Amino acid sequence: MFELLQYSFIQNALAASVLASIACGIIGVYVVVKKIVFISGGIAHASFGGIGLGYYLGINPMYGVLPFSLLSALVMGTVSKKSKIPEDSVIGILWSFGMAIGIILVNLTPGYASDLMTYLFGNILTVPRLDLYLMLGLDIIILGTVCLFYKEFLALCFDEEFTTVQGLPTQKLYLLLLCIIALTIVVLIKVVGIILVIALLTIPATLSRQFTHNLKKMMLISTLFGGLISIAGIGLSYAFDLPSGATIILVLSLVYGLVSFVKGRLDSRGFGSGSRA
Repeated sequence: MFELLQYSFIQNALAASVLASIACGIIGVYVVVKKIVFISGGIAHASFGGIGLGYYLGINPMYGVLPFSLLSALVMGTVSKKSKIPEDSVIGILWSFGMAIGIILVNLTPGYASDLMTYLFGNILTVPRLDLYLMLGLDIIILGTVCLFYKEFLALCFDEEFTTVQGLPTQKLYLLLLCIIALTIVVLIKVVGIILVIALLTIPATLSRQFTHNLKKMMLISTLFGGLISIAGIGLSYAFDLPSGATIILVLSLVYGLVSFVKGRLDSRGFGSGSRA
């Protein structure tokens, strides 16, 4: 295994897994606690329009995803809160709209989009160094924003009415949280792709909830699980010539199932004691 580290694409893949685990470990906890998995999935799939835009303009699709995902987050967050249409219907419509735009723009682009499957299903073994710099920059923005608004996000996730009563700008905080989720999705796209990104956002955070309900500890455990299991997934995908994104999600799912089973057995025998703070 250690001789693989001499290859630059393996080094890039490991760096990408660490950067992705930081983003999904922190923001995934907010997604799970706030119960906004569906709207996060909507943002992820709608951002495919940005990939189509990148292909159409002849630029790196990642640069097309960035503004498109932020716009999708703002539109979904605003419309879902202010529209009389049920929130899940609004998300479904915008989700489909973004995907449709992406498909049309890819179709209008001359030539064959050879690496399109990478953006749909991910391939961490092909992450270039330039994308690592983008992921690092987005991680810094995500970490900085969470540090600045940690208490506000905490109140928003656990008691939105209390946040409003306290005079905090609830709607703006909610939109800011969705924008940070959008940035996280951009970080994760090259790792597991748009189709599987919601799994990487939710499984490590849900797994960490098996051990504690303290938000900061959940973020730390989620980041560690995400990083270690992503690295294990990279090793397995390389060894058995499997799709890296799908392998990472498969390993995550199996670990989650195993931990849930063992914890359930321990709890049934009186050994379980969830940490709450």
